[in-house]
Parts: sequence; C-alpha cells; structure tokens
Amino acid sequence: MATTDSTFDATTDYYSNYDYNEEDEYGDEMCNKTSVIQFGAMLTTVLFSIVVILSLFGNILVIVILAKYENVKSLTNAFILNLAVSDLFFTAGLPFWIYDHVYGWTLGEHSCKMVIFVFYVGFYSSGILLILMTAHRYVAVMNPLSDIVSTTGTYSVVTCVIVWAVSILVASPAFISTGVDQKHCGPANSYWKLWGIYQQNVLFILSSVVFIFCYSQIMCRLLRPTAQRRKNKTLKLIFTLTVVFFVGWAPYNIVIFLKSLSYGHQTTVDSKTLAAMCEASKPLDYAFYISRLLAFSHCCLNPVFYVFVGVKFKTHLKKMLKGWGHRNSGIRNRQSRLTITSLTSGEEFSM
Repeated sequence: MATTDSTFDATTDYYSNYDYNEEDEYGDEMCNKTSVIQFGAMLTTVLFSIVVILSLFGNILVIVILAKYENVKSLTNAFILNLAVSDLFFTAGLPFWIYDHVYGWTLGEHSCKMVIFVFYVGFYSSGILLILMTAHRYVAVMNPLSDIVSTTGTYSVVTCVIVWAVSILVASPAFISTGVDQKHCGPANSYWKLWGIYQQNVLFILSSVVFIFCYSQIMCRLLRPTAQRRKNKTLKLIFTLTVVFFVGWAPYNIVIFLKSLSYGHQTTVDSKTLAAMCEASKPLDYAFYISRLLAFSHCCLNPVFYVFVGVKFKTHLKKMLKGWGHRNSGIRNRQSRLTITSLTSGEEFSM
C-alpha cells in the first residue's frame, strides 16, 4: 500500500516533531540516522528493482494470456485483467521511489504530484479489486446459481469503471497534499501524512474484514462431506492467500500507524532525551523499510496467487509456450533449409 508520507521519515519526521532547547546546539549530532538512511536506500534500490521486474513480467503476461485465450467480458476475467493493470500502475511508481532514495527528487514538483497520484491510483484500485474478487469468489461458492457469478458484458464494464472512478477520486488529493520538501518527494505537512496513513489503515481493516468473513465461510462450506473432491487444494490456496495478505500488509499498517503517533506533536527536549528518543525510534525505522518491502511485493505476487495457480491459466501458459517453441523450431528449420540450399548452389548465404 503506497504512501509517500512515511517514505522518507528516517530523515525528516524526527526533527519535525521536536524542538530543541537553545543550549542543545549539537542536537543534530544527538540524532544521527545515517545508518538507517543507508539501510533504507540499499534495501529499496536492490529489492524494489527485483519487485519491479517480476511485477512487469507477471502482470504483462497475465494481460497477454487473457487477451489471447479468454473472454475478458466475463466478470471474473475483467477483475483479473484490471488487477493486472492496477498492479502495473502501482509498479510504475517504484522506480521513482528508488531514484528519490538514491539521488533525491530532482524532477520537479509537478512530476512529484503526478507520480504519487498514479501510485495511489494503483494502490487503491488494487485494494478495491481484491475486495471485490474475494466477495465474488464467496458468492460463487455459497450461491453458484447467482446471476452475479455469470455476469458478463455491460455489467462487468460498469463495475470496473466504478472501481477506477473511486480510485481516482480517493487518490486525487495527492495533487494538493504532496510536494518537494528537503529534496524529497512527499507529503506537504503532518496533516497530509496522517491523512494518507489513516486511509491506508481503513482500507486494510476493510480488506481484512472481507477476507476473514468470506474465506472463513468458504472454508466451512468446503469442509462439509458433500463438498467437491478438490476441496483440499482449494483450502490450501485460500489459506495461502490469507497468510500472504496478512504477512504482507499487517506489519506495514501497524508500523505506519505507530509512526503516525509521533506526527504533529511539538515538545522541548534536552540533548540526552533527544538522543534516547532517537535511539528508541530507530527499530521502528528499520521495521518500516522491511515491512514496506513485504507489502509492496504484493504487486508481483498477485499474478501468481490469483492467476497462475488456476488450472485454466496454467494450461493457457503451456499452450502459449509450446506455440513459441514451435514457432522458433519452424524458424530454425527454415534457416537450415535456406543454408543447405545456398551451399548446394555454391553461394555463401545463410539466414
């Protein structure tokens, strides 16, 4: 879940929340977070780069398979297609975060606002789509004859348009809430930091409630003796989805909420207290970078858990790979024939 509000806290939030006594002229030395900043820059650069590559590969592959083999007008496929697009929006912001960590923001304030807006659109649309996909799966299991299960055409388009409209509306405050401060792209002040954090917390709580309710009901239904034979595989998948979701998002939301408790509070401290509070805040800073990586890696895990674990998509993938294999084989055979023909004719020619 994307926030710029906590992105660069290791360098700024401590100093913005405390005033120093006049005698504490060496206050900056009392709160040296160089090691935290270096750790965050290294972790962000290396691992976010891997997440970007995997996300681009996985989500583009999902879109290609859907366009080539599936009816994208069905509600299920429409959700999957839009989730892949949403994850690509989300992923598009990560390289800029890497750049900001390494070099600072040198791309101007307007580009800062646009990047954060696109990032938020991807974040919120992904969260909303996961909620709708979970609810749709719940209806499909609990009431398979429902019209919602087989919805296609106009209803699917309208549903997805509403998802994107809501996501754009919720993300639009980024144009007034963000700017370039201390050479970094982030929220304009503590108020907007809290706004972004609490929005994320609300979406996480809502998603958690939907996940727990729907998947617990589905598991109870599948545990009945009359359930289908493949219930064990389905139960494992549901359990994996739930664990991955909470392992990814719960620590991150807890950390950013704890960090939010210090925003906006002004107090005067002496150098010893400042040093003690600085040291006490460092574990939370490290936890932020690690938990954020776990949360943001969800954009490259979605294709794996929501698409490629399905038998149908794995079949499509194998078919597409075989098609590429036959095409490459045909090209090689044609090249061989052309080479042989050129040799028999006495020409130095090869394709």
